[in-house]
Amino acid sequence: MTLRIGRIAYLNVAPYFHFLREEGFSGEIVSGVPSELNTMLAGGAIDACPSSSFEYGVHSADYYLLPGHSISSIGPVHSVLLFTPGTLSELSGSEIAITGESATSINLLKILLREFCGIEDVSFKVPDGSVEELLSAGRSALLIGDRALSAARNCPAGFQINDLGALWYHFTGLPFVFALWILRRAAVDAFPEEIRRLATQLHESRRHAFRCLHEMAAELSARTGFAAQQLEAYWRGMSYELTEGHVEGLRLYFTLCHKHGLLAEVPDFYFFPAL
Repeated sequence: MTLRIGRIAYLNVAPYFHFLREEGFSGEIVSGVPSELNTMLAGGAIDACPSSSFEYGVHSADYYLLPGHSISSIGPVHSVLLFTPGTLSELSGSEIAITGESATSINLLKILLREFCGIEDVSFKVPDGSVEELLSAGRSALLIGDRALSAARNCPAGFQINDLGALWYHFTGLPFVFALWILRRAAVDAFPEEIRRLATQLHESRRHAFRCLHEMAAELSARTGFAAQQLEAYWRGMSYELTEGHVEGLRLYFTLCHKHGLLAEVPDFYFFPAL
């Protein structure tokens, strides 16, 4: 059998995946939005994935973390955005349209509103239609990934764009870890050498990407319609490390999720033990 890894279908993972085959990865790559990949990871359909931090918080006993890798922000993230017709203080009693694609971002928004803004009475709903349609109609909306990047270019006049990475950093002074490279424990038992190689391949793929960021941005610009300059600035503004500071920010996020009833307990951190 071969190692099966998930790929979030967002531009923010490009530095991990654009050169991954060139760096020697020969396993299977499965694409999907974070919620889909979380389900596949939990069910064993994939072995490893840059998956939702909240997924790790819920099922940490089933997983290991790959050291040194994340998808994070230290300040603005530019692709996890709350669009509001007024200020955050005016959200009390309102409903926010969400996509349901990422539990991490939705629960981050709940924490920001409850813990730091004192707003408890906001509801969240995945609409029958598109979130973008509701946004165009003047409703508050949370969008993530490439859809957030697109919506920011077409934001209704008078709307505020609230960057959740920037808000977290403003209130805590810590990085926010949106996704972790999560490994199924069963996969670690079955593929320890492949996972060791994957850790190296991911590191080298990231290095390769940032050496060739201008060229990578030009190539993906032609495919996606985003300006190459915007893509390059977007990747340079992300953090792909997992330092002690990142772990501190993640621990605070989990602690606040537990405080506000979003997690049953604060998880421990279990790292892949063979690196």
